[in-house]
Amino acid sequence: MSSQKISRIEFVIILAALFATIAFAVDAMLPAIPQITSTMTPDAPNRAPLVVTVFVLGMGLGTVFSGAISDAIGRKGAIVGGALIYIAGAVAAANAPTIELLLAARFVQGIGVAGPRIAGMALVRDLFAGRQMAQIVSIIMMVFVLVPAAAPYVGALVIDLWNWRAVFTANAVFAGVAALWLFLRIGETLPPDRRIPFRPAPLIESARLVLSDRHVLLYTGVLTLAFAILYAMITSIQQIYDVYFDKAAEFPMWFLITALVSGVSTALNAAFVVRVGMRRMATSAYIAQTFLSLGVLALFLSGALPQGALFPVYFLWNVGIFFMIGMTLGNLNALALQPMGARAGMASSMISAISTICGALLAVPVSTLFDGTPRPLMAGAFVFSAGAWALMTRARDIPEPDAAE
Repeated sequence: MSSQKISRIEFVIILAALFATIAFAVDAMLPAIPQITSTMTPDAPNRAPLVVTVFVLGMGLGTVFSGAISDAIGRKGAIVGGALIYIAGAVAAANAPTIELLLAARFVQGIGVAGPRIAGMALVRDLFAGRQMAQIVSIIMMVFVLVPAAAPYVGALVIDLWNWRAVFTANAVFAGVAALWLFLRIGETLPPDRRIPFRPAPLIESARLVLSDRHVLLYTGVLTLAFAILYAMITSIQQIYDVYFDKAAEFPMWFLITALVSGVSTALNAAFVVRVGMRRMATSAYIAQTFLSLGVLALFLSGALPQGALFPVYFLWNVGIFFMIGMTLGNLNALALQPMGARAGMASSMISAISTICGALLAVPVSTLFDGTPRPLMAGAFVFSAGAWALMTRARDIPEPDAAE
């Protein structure tokens, strides 16, 4: 751990808490959307869910600059500064008098969270490489998965105790604790002699290196499709539980079970990735995901399933998709960042900006095609998974670092 004074366990928990601010800002909001609709935009109910979409778009825009900032001023400054912007946006959202100002505050929140997200990943890259980095990222994701699992319950509890605005206050407190913990316990990992000045010329050169690297572009494409699947699932899942299965009241419980069961995948990935390899793990996951989605889609289109089997089959498919997402994201980030070295901050920014924004845009048609059934979501998952499998196949000739590296 270089000059770090803390244990690897504490390091992982701190980084997981910082990354979890993203999931908490999204999933804790889901129970608040009906109240936001009734109090701020009753005549246009479709505007309330934009509190999630706008946050993701702000995060995507923030990633363009956060990596370059972390390369210029160091990882800690970028993480803490981004957390402060995120907290300011959360406080503004808690006090917003109109839906327009609420959405603007959420956009600011998204921009701010990009700092911990991107600089945090670059910090991990400063200390670890290759399959060891993938292992650390997988462990971080394993801890991280507990937050989205519990976030809807926490959001509902906060709303019951206070009101929907208090969810944003909880966002601010959560981020403040995580940022302060990092500030006090983790040293700077990017020494001054390795920093890249925040000037147009170095930024353009870094962007050129990232965008001209076939290795990085292929894995960024796979990450984009991975995020498209994830965002499509998140934006559609509550509608499916409510409209198709009439289980809106049970949604937080099923969401919790899904997240906890699928969270095992990150533990399995951490256990096997060093021996099996990042690319093989991810490719196997996408092959399984493609055939699983195609098979379940065929069952739902055929009408062959009895009524009592619809929910169990959907639920198992849903768990399977989230399970395989956990098997891929850490590996893909590590594969894409591996050749960047000292430019990991800029590379992480470019990769995350492209995959986040494009993934969200690809997910929009899937969610807007919702017809009261899970079929559009299943079709989207099949198409995105098959595309990811094809891109992973094209990356077979790219050397993968071994455990020693």
